[in-house]
Amino acid sequence: MQVWKKSLICLSLLLGVSLSYAQTTSPLPYDEQADAHAEIKHAIEQAKSHHKKVLLVFGANWCPDCRSLSAQMHEGGLAKKLKQRYVVVKVNVGNWDRNMDIAAEYGNPPKKGIPAIAVLSTNGQLLNATLAGELSVARSMSTEDVLKVFEKVSSQ
Repeated sequence: MQVWKKSLICLSLLLGVSLSYAQTTSPLPYDEQADAHAEIKHAIEQAKSHHKKVLLVFGANWCPDCRSLSAQMHEGGLAKKLKQRYVVVKVNVGNWDRNMDIAAEYGNPPKKGIPAIAVLSTNGQLLNATLAGELSVARSMSTEDVLKVFEKVSSQ
């Protein structure tokens, strides 16, 4: 085998290992140790003082759509709009065995799939939520499509 072919194979293997390592070491979007009740309470206090709404994002680290939505929420125009309008709390639902009492309190947005969102007023009252799995295919949605869902939920 020619030297350049061997070099290319070695480089490909090294790159594959590096990418695999990067994917497994990137931060996961949901803090599995978080006290979601306390975080929501704190977010409501912050929302009052900053005249914003509270955005609950229900999801789990095992969910590729949840990870995709989280990445989109931290990039470009979507990140800017979210920062202007909301205090964001990510609510880990685990394997449908964590924080389900919170989901139930706000109309059970994850019922049709995750990720799911709920928008709360500054007094903690539910204003609206995704109840039909609108974001459950977030990894195949453009940022514009995701923004449309957020705006629809926020405007009602």
